[in-house]
Amino acid sequence: MPKIIAERVCAEIEGEFAVFLIGMRINKLWKVWKWLPVTIAMPKMLRELAAHPELGLLSVRPHFGLRNFMFVQYWQSAAHLQAYAQARDQAHLPAWQAFTRLVGANGDVGIWHETYVIAPGHAESVYVNMPPYGLGLAGKLFPAKGHRASAAKRLSGTKAPA
Repeated sequence: MPKIIAERVCAEIEGEFAVFLIGMRINKLWKVWKWLPVTIAMPKMLRELAAHPELGLLSVRPHFGLRNFMFVQYWQSAAHLQAYAQARDQAHLPAWQAFTRLVGANGDVGIWHETYVIAPGHAESVYVNMPPYGLGLAGKLFPAKGHRASAAKRLSGTKAPA
């Protein structure tokens, strides 16, 4: 179990980064042969990305519901994410091609994603009595004091005097 940080902290990532939300929705539960291959593909990609940090994935957090699966991912950059998505020698492109052949736009399984490119100074976070989580796993944690004491200060881009 991750260690709880018993203080108020915030997370920062140096420079620009990307937040990628990707998910699937099982629209027809009885069509297991359609959605099972989709559910199996994501863990394979995540294992590949974990084994190769140079590909750019900083952290990932899964969220599961009855019909919905979502993964919140933090990437070094949108360029890293796009390079992975298009690489013929990585797991994503063959999985996407298989989905297109098996499911396509027939309505059995839904796939979605959203990409957010975050400029320096345009993200803030706070965690209290939490293990490293979200942006805190992807970046570095700091005590939420001084120039990091409030959301407004964290977003202002003001750094401590040198």
